[in-house]
Amino acid sequence: MPNAIETRLADMGLALPAAPAPAANYVPWVISGNQIFVSGQVSQANGAFLTGKLGADLSTEQGAEAARSCALSLLAQAKAALGGDLSRLKRVVKLTGFVNCTADFTDQPKVINGASDLMVAALGDAGRHARSAVGAPSLPLGVAVEIEAIFEFA
Repeated sequence: MPNAIETRLADMGLALPAAPAPAANYVPWVISGNQIFVSGQVSQANGAFLTGKLGADLSTEQGAEAARSCALSLLAQAKAALGGDLSRLKRVVKLTGFVNCTADFTDQPKVINGASDLMVAALGDAGRHARSAVGAPSLPLGVAVEIEAIFEFA
């Protein structure tokens, strides 16, 4: 039975993907105390990486969609960390977003809003969080966006 978060996502026409496996020598998440530290999740959909560079290949809106895909993977990792019980998720503490962009691209915050907006839509006030949005000259596998998160759980 889906919990309130997954029900809200379903109402938006979205579903959590399977928690992506790590691509290198790291773990997808670590629990410390009552917090889950989720490793960076890269933009992907339908089994394919969402690649490209903001300011050259992709629009800000396409970047925000890529960030939204990262948010879904972050929630999927949190669900896995909580043994499948996403109802234990108490809040989003912080997102750190990296945007693959040209040197003159300055709309990183608008791109990462794709993830922030999804967290607020799915969790309500518990989805409001601290955040960083950083431009990068390249990201792993050529992806458009990578985002890491810190969640609090009960």
